[in-house]
Amino acid sequence: MSERAADAPSARTRIVSRAALELRAGTNVNLGIGMPTLLADYAEGLPGVLLHSENGLLGIGPYPLSGKEDADLINAGKETVTAVPGASFFDSAESFAMIRGGHIDLAILGGMEVSEQGDLANWMVPGKMVKGMGGAMDLVAGARRVVVIMEHRTREGESRVRLECTLPLTGRRVVDRLITELAVFDFPPAGPMTLVELQPGVALEEVERATEARFKLGVG
Repeated sequence: MSERAADAPSARTRIVSRAALELRAGTNVNLGIGMPTLLADYAEGLPGVLLHSENGLLGIGPYPLSGKEDADLINAGKETVTAVPGASFFDSAESFAMIRGGHIDLAILGGMEVSEQGDLANWMVPGKMVKGMGGAMDLVAGARRVVVIMEHRTREGESRVRLECTLPLTGRRVVDRLITELAVFDFPPAGPMTLVELQPGVALEEVERATEARFKLGVG
């Protein structure tokens, strides 16, 4: 695959399509702000998948059709959403009690950087305005499984998959799986970061060039 083929928006489509395979029946799933919210459309029709938003909604549906938006029905990213039949509404305190109590089976979060140890940086860039840390720090500590989705490189071509994160950390050793437009990596409790899957059309050599972190091969 050429370097041009890895550029957005096709890169985002590959990432989100692959991340949709992480959704499992009978699970409560939190979708982080940004790219993860696109998974709401993929979850439609999956049995027993309930999408959670930390601002107080369990049962997010797909994005509304144009002209059908309800300005009072939003996700944590302030985007208008829909609710599936049987959805529950509650305040933020109750929502964070669900997260901190270990009732979120899967959190799918965006990332700015991930280190080879599974550290995550995704909440601020020094010197730029930030509204707050959001719910990410609670999610990486409370969710049973954390999957991070992000583009493999910055706009300047630097690797986001690093030996050590250079941005302020959201959490240390919290990432279970990383999905980029090039590959899928796992972070086992014992052992090094492992390449478990190449995205279609991507060669191992391209992943090696684009990745600062060290990893072992778990894929043929």
